[in-house]
Amino acid sequence: MGATHDHAHSGAPRGFGQAFAIGVALNLAFVLIEAGFGLWSGSMALVADAAHNLSDVLGLLVAWGAAVMGARPASARFTYGYKSSSILAALANAGMLLVALGVILLEATNRLFDPAPVQGWTMIAVAGVGIVVNGATAMLFARGRHSDLNIRGAFLHMAADALVSLGVVVAGAAILVTGALWIDPVTSLVIVAVIGWGTWGLLRDSVKMGLLAVPDGIDESAVRGCLAGLPGVASVHDLHIWPVSTTEAALTAHLVMPDGCPGDAFLYEAAHTLEHRFHIGHATLQVETGHAGDCVDCGPSGEVRHGH
Repeated sequence: MGATHDHAHSGAPRGFGQAFAIGVALNLAFVLIEAGFGLWSGSMALVADAAHNLSDVLGLLVAWGAAVMGARPASARFTYGYKSSSILAALANAGMLLVALGVILLEATNRLFDPAPVQGWTMIAVAGVGIVVNGATAMLFARGRHSDLNIRGAFLHMAADALVSLGVVVAGAAILVTGALWIDPVTSLVIVAVIGWGTWGLLRDSVKMGLLAVPDGIDESAVRGCLAGLPGVASVHDLHIWPVSTTEAALTAHLVMPDGCPGDAFLYEAAHTLEHRFHIGHATLQVETGHAGDCVDCGPSGEVRHGH
């Protein structure tokens, strides 16, 4: 009475390998340029932005590696493949961002109490290049930002970096007009606040995935109601929904059906419904003829997988 149908799943949306390569190359080159000009001009805002951009380069590399690992096939030991590496990558990205924030915050605070002269025009020119580089990189990941936490993180980081670079341009102009040196470290503190806000969201979402919480966008009560409403189902228990990766979800559930399981067609239709209504691609359903606590099987459980 069990049935298995298997489709290949990728660890991340396909077609982003080139986007990762271009993004890493552009941002690594810009980090070197921005850090050099920041040290030469004495601008802490430029150095702070360069440090954050470096963490983004490392983050892109980690996310890229996770995407490659996630595409590897399953094995006897790793029965879901390496899809969960994308969750580990999201956690690693959040951790690297927190370290970068600490370094920037410490140096900006020191500069606030001991301002140093900066060159406003250098800040404006270099940060202007940053707007172009970060904005272009963000657009590379725009189409996948709604379906993958890593892709969304890459997009948000690059988009935020473009806004931060815009803030550095404004700070450079303000220094040229007013001559107030405190504007530079204050801008760095604003950068820390902006990055910190985005990092908190990434950390929160990746920790939830690491703890196997029901993925965002899936309503557990709606899934339970859907299964309970299937023909012949008296009740549902032991329902579990968890993320397999940043793009896929799995489910197991016990269905109490006093009249017995109608057959494989029922299992396929149930899995099809879960896939297309809730985007749950790995469904394992166990049918019982007794009450919820009796665990009396009418036959082997069936696992049905659907994929795009």
